[in-house]
Amino acid sequence: MITLAIIAVTVLVSWQAFGNPRLLERLILWPPAISGAKQYDRLITHGFIHADWQHLLFNMITLFFFGRFAEELITQMIGPVGFALFYLSAIVVAIMPTYLRHKGDRNYRSLGASGAVSAVLFAFILVKPWSLIFVFFLPVPAILYGVFFVGYSFWMDRSGGGRTNHSAHLAGAIYGVLFVLMLNPAIGSHLVRALLSPSFG
Repeated sequence: MITLAIIAVTVLVSWQAFGNPRLLERLILWPPAISGAKQYDRLITHGFIHADWQHLLFNMITLFFFGRFAEELITQMIGPVGFALFYLSAIVVAIMPTYLRHKGDRNYRSLGASGAVSAVLFAFILVKPWSLIFVFFLPVPAILYGVFFVGYSFWMDRSGGGRTNHSAHLAGAIYGVLFVLMLNPAIGSHLVRALLSPSFG
């Protein structure tokens, strides 16, 4: 239910912002507004707006398929409110490296839920590493996708390629793994055993 609620709110806010430039500018991550005007809410609100429908749909479809599992996992450990806090904190943690890097850059802006969605996705990968993820309709083991995702995000972040915030993807992925391991360190041992005994499905 929390996952569906997050999707509903994100779609609604993004949709409203598509046709309202003033709303978009108020919610987007613009570092000088945070460091100068103390608009700290932007560290969260940027995660509820998107550049266009394609950007929004990709993030929300990913959240729909993997968020329900992550929600059940985290809810079992700290309750449904805990999952909501995990998602919101992932938005903040994932964007912090970007914010600190561009703290004084008046020309920089960032938006989208990708960092938090990456945290959700990697919480799933941590527990079900050999599950098949369909990438462009091709089944790929989750752990292999995760390794490629991290490597690609790191390389693209270092090379500064494209308009995608690869730093947020990478930070979100790391946070998703560390958050779950902090709640239940035994999942680390589970991951090792699973990797040594591949079971696709």
